[in-house]
Amino acid sequence: MIKSFSVLFILITSISAWAIDPADSALLPNELLDVGIDQSVLGNQLSITTEFTDEEGNKGRLSDFMLPGKPTILSVVYYNCPGLCSLHMNGAATVFEKLKLEAGKDFNWVLVTMDGSETPDLALKKKISYLDKYNVSGAEEGWKFLTTSPENTQKITEELGFSYKWDEKTKQFAHSAAFYTITPKGVISQIIPGIGFEERTVRLALVQAAEGSIGTVVDQLLLFCFQFDPTKNKYTLYAFNLMRAAGVFMVLVLGLILIPIWKKEKDRGVNP
Repeated sequence: MIKSFSVLFILITSISAWAIDPADSALLPNELLDVGIDQSVLGNQLSITTEFTDEEGNKGRLSDFMLPGKPTILSVVYYNCPGLCSLHMNGAATVFEKLKLEAGKDFNWVLVTMDGSETPDLALKKKISYLDKYNVSGAEEGWKFLTTSPENTQKITEELGFSYKWDEKTKQFAHSAAFYTITPKGVISQIIPGIGFEERTVRLALVQAAEGSIGTVVDQLLLFCFQFDPTKNKYTLYAFNLMRAAGVFMVLVLGLILIPIWKKEKDRGVNP
């Protein structure tokens, strides 16, 4: 019972940490001071040459675990997490089941542990448990469960603006939950926090990060009319672009109506 309460406390406070302004840090319990996600890193370049080891023991740079020319979804977790990380991973895997995009072909899901002491063996056990639980096409190749040194862990989490810390009382990491969409060149495109994800939001975030390498014409049109709203964690109608699109449409309609009339008037003038 005590353990369940502890997990619930960490879950609620970690998610709440996202919504509290850093200026209001006095409102946070000590365990959550300096814990959260910095949105100002959007557009920053990751060091894709940072070295990692995958669940099979293969060593490589971060770029080696990303699909060439395709976007990446990156989650910071730790594989021994008793609560929040599993909920986040469950939510991500659930939405991947619904996407009309294939892991390992259209995108990779790369998980990076915040615990520099975790091993590839543990990462492999975690991956196998998710492959058994979820039916996602291409997941075996497209899901990468990475580990690395404490120094590299600190490096990538700082670049991601992902702040966390060890809580000696609970013997757990205090942290938030989010995944990042990364462009093929390693630029942070979008940050989507939480443990449950809307299919359209994830699809549009991937299409946006893909820089034209995946998605349909309809997806591109939706991106023109929708913009990501971090306060709602989803894409919402962007009024300016919608008005601009409506204006272009009206010009086209008027052109279709008026051009035949002008042509007819011109013909009358030439041949009275």
